[in-house]
Amino acid sequence: MKSVQGIAIYVLWLRELKRLLRAKSRLMGTLLMPLFFLAFLGMGFQRTAIPGVPPGMAYSVFLTPGILGMSILFSSTFAGLSVIWDREFGFLKEIMVAPVNRISIVLGRIAGGITTSLFQALAILAISLILGFRPRQWIMLLPGFLFMVLISVTFIGLGLAFASRMRDMQGFNLVMNFVIFPIFFLSGALFPLNSFPAWVRFISRFDPLTYGVDGLRAALLGKSDLPLLLDLGILSACALLSVLIGSWLFENSEYV
Repeated sequence: MKSVQGIAIYVLWLRELKRLLRAKSRLMGTLLMPLFFLAFLGMGFQRTAIPGVPPGMAYSVFLTPGILGMSILFSSTFAGLSVIWDREFGFLKEIMVAPVNRISIVLGRIAGGITTSLFQALAILAISLILGFRPRQWIMLLPGFLFMVLISVTFIGLGLAFASRMRDMQGFNLVMNFVIFPIFFLSGALFPLNSFPAWVRFISRFDPLTYGVDGLRAALLGKSDLPLLLDLGILSACALLSVLIGSWLFENSEYV
């Protein structure tokens, strides 16, 4: 029975990967927007003194971890759209009547979402290296990768939670845009949070992406507002809570 559950997770993971590789327009679309932010904001503010950016650090370097977080946020959250798409065309009903438990289905979707979002984030990281970005130590790419995984898990769970309660693809897009843009702008991905008013900094503490971006900067740049272990602990808790809520809502939704 365990092998059946493992096969179900693998098949759903492989399906998401194939969908990404076959949809060239989707792949290009998810890469272009973060690259535009990285290139144009980085170049536009290259000679500008940004309050809060560590002295001697180019803004494009400071910006890179934020753009990585942005890419993972958008791709992970919209992974929930595949749930609505599969429901619309009957695939979800077919896998629900298969002899596998729903936890395996959730894990397969999460695994697929993590793989696709990390693929896109690593592609952006590779391009940023070509543009001149360098981590403070190459070995610190490993904890940076861990933060990327935790960001992805957190927002895949969020997307799954919303998708489990929605039926319309257009409505999902509108709602998720309304949710993820405040999350993105409050995270400090584009500008240092210590340059914002105190009430904005207070609200940002409730944003999981704040700890993801800060953790990426701590790992890759050695500069952060919070200790690395604190970022890791809070983001890990957010990832666990998000997956539990998303899985529970998925298991108890009406369409199965």
